[in-house]
Amino acid sequence: MPASDLSDTSRLAIHTQTNKPWTLEECLAGYSAAGVRGISVWRHVLEPMGAEKGGGMIRAAGLESVALVRGGFFPAFGESDRQKALDLNRECLDEAAAIGAPMVVLVCGAVPGMPLAEARKQIAGGIEAVLPHAEKNDVVLAIEPLHPMYAGDKSAINRMAEAREICEKLGSQHVGIAVDVYHVWWDPDLEEEIELAGQGGFISAFHICDWRNPTRDLLTDRGLMGEGCINVKRIRGWVEDAGFTGWNEVEVFSEEHWAEDQNDYVERIKKAYLEHG
Repeated sequence: MPASDLSDTSRLAIHTQTNKPWTLEECLAGYSAAGVRGISVWRHVLEPMGAEKGGGMIRAAGLESVALVRGGFFPAFGESDRQKALDLNRECLDEAAAIGAPMVVLVCGAVPGMPLAEARKQIAGGIEAVLPHAEKNDVVLAIEPLHPMYAGDKSAINRMAEAREICEKLGSQHVGIAVDVYHVWWDPDLEEEIELAGQGGFISAFHICDWRNPTRDLLTDRGLMGEGCINVKRIRGWVEDAGFTGWNEVEVFSEEHWAEDQNDYVERIKKAYLEHG
């Protein structure tokens, strides 16, 4: 998809989890009515009908599958649990192919009590182990660095640099990075790391929302663009200068916004995107 200016919504995509109260059918209807053409699909909304049927529904609605969310969770103390994670990620890759999504977003995982160095070693090894299946399906494994507050239990990959190092080590066009402003905006090396990731051809996705001040909950109090302290437009500029021309994916976890009328909320997402995205 070619790059566009900041005055239209042609590159706007929305994660189904942003509209958590909606089913896949409701997301498709709501996004279509609002003129939103891209959808990033969370796996649980596919469960009622399966990936094959879900993919058909997405195509029939005229939307483009941007990503399947989420794989990862590679580290584990036991070999059997590590194998389960590999099997799960291969299933994710099959589902992504079924819905026509070019990538699976990876929340890479962490285990309380496991040293970060060991968790990162297991993450790199897990991605390498499932890479042949990604290549077979022609689906990218998009590593999403998560904010350091999640380093102990959700992901030991917390900076762009750590994700880039895995990409460089594996050297495959089927391994990339999902840049989420909520997780990386604080990084003093962010501009440089985005440039380096662009030089390597590693930027696969760009996720947008905002960090509220004060934050009432570290998981479910994200803001729409303009509701917090992240300069989304500046980071978007860095990403585009680095060569990224893909979708701008709105990913907002918010108890406040989930309680609103979701059709009205989608219109507010569009407005926030145009003004602050």
